[in-house]
Amino acid sequence: MNPAVFREYDIRGLAEKDFDKEFALLLGKVHGTAIAERGGKRVTVGRDCRVTSDPYAEAVIAGMASSGLHVIDIGICPTPLLYFSLFHLDVDGGIQVTASHNPSEYNGFKICLGKETLYGQQIQEIRAKMERGEHRGRPGGKVERYEIVPPYHKQLMSDVPKLGRALKVVLDAGSGVGGPVAPPIFRQLGCQVWEIACVPDASFPFHHPDPTVPDNLAMLIDKVRKENADLGIAYDGDADRIGAVDEGGNILWGDELLILFSRDLLKRNPGATIISEVKCSQRLYDDIAKNGGKPIMWKAGHSLLKAKMKETQALLAGEMSGHMFFKERYFGYDDAIYASLRLLEIVAEAGRPLSTLLADLPKTVSTPEIRVDCPDDKKFIIAERATEYFRRHYSIIDVDGVRVQFPEGWGLIRASNTQPALVLRFEARSEAKLKEYRALIEDKLQELQAS
Repeated sequence: MNPAVFREYDIRGLAEKDFDKEFALLLGKVHGTAIAERGGKRVTVGRDCRVTSDPYAEAVIAGMASSGLHVIDIGICPTPLLYFSLFHLDVDGGIQVTASHNPSEYNGFKICLGKETLYGQQIQEIRAKMERGEHRGRPGGKVERYEIVPPYHKQLMSDVPKLGRALKVVLDAGSGVGGPVAPPIFRQLGCQVWEIACVPDASFPFHHPDPTVPDNLAMLIDKVRKENADLGIAYDGDADRIGAVDEGGNILWGDELLILFSRDLLKRNPGATIISEVKCSQRLYDDIAKNGGKPIMWKAGHSLLKAKMKETQALLAGEMSGHMFFKERYFGYDDAIYASLRLLEIVAEAGRPLSTLLADLPKTVSTPEIRVDCPDDKKFIIAERATEYFRRHYSIIDVDGVRVQFPEGWGLIRASNTQPALVLRFEARSEAKLKEYRALIEDKLQELQAS
């Protein structure tokens, strides 16, 4: 068993190399036993459209049923529909077979216990139980198929029953499983919709299904401009992350989308707590405070944000990667299709172009995420040494790595939770200051890596 596949937020690796059907069966038995021992009786299992997802899901289902559970198979669906099933069917846990935006040769498992997604040490505990073969067979298990899309569709339409005006929308689903689900909802709201890569195809023939990479949005941008659409929306492979472009084809990054969502939510919920992560622009935190909200800067990672939301009773959270979590009017999990409806609602009600809605933000310059290769056994040590150095010389925020606060900007060094890399990001009020802060931090980092 390759320990590297047990990651911070899920199990993920190369299908048929890092794991196979026997692994999936064992995972089903171990997680099924854990649920049964808590008194749980019913679970749901979903999957994406990868070649190995069906056989792996069947194996997971068999393993969970052998633990005496009533397993509800919800078929091929976006990950948010697996999360929705936990609430709609009031089950005791579930597993989604997916590798999200990874290339087609990958697969993985997102694991839920009760209504929560497992992460961190909980994933390592599953690994330990699998290695020990810690599971028990029980009688009474059974399997049922259930169509989850109709009740999901109904739930979303009950929350956003109509838009203030008809919109022209381009959707690029990245050949992932969000493609068949979202367009009918948009059309029912009166939108004119152009579809790109909305037929699920695990070979991802058009582009890689990661909406945070500008190259992957090229088709979307072209179509938005060609059709004079009001906006373009993009999903990752399992539709739990959203990307967007305005009517001119300009990309709205995760923190910019969160500003739009925050402003809208704070009109109805003054003083609400809103959470984001250390990679986000200072403009986001300042804007939340300016509009009467309580901003919290937290660790990057969707499972960590969900846990912090629960702890602080936050109504909204989001991150640069496009995971958006709405607790107001919704269940608090990351759902790109639902986030799309909230964005459509904002644009329709504004009655003016999306590009104008953030025109009042202070102008800054920033880098995208910069990944610096660093072995897994060294990345956290180097991040800690960087934190200690900058703590002595600058004002810092250290909730996740070190965010160094400069007079006209900031720079970040943190260890990636999912790759052998350090993640850097910089923001400043001018190009000159951006270069200055970046050089200062990168020079120190090189020094720390060499020592």
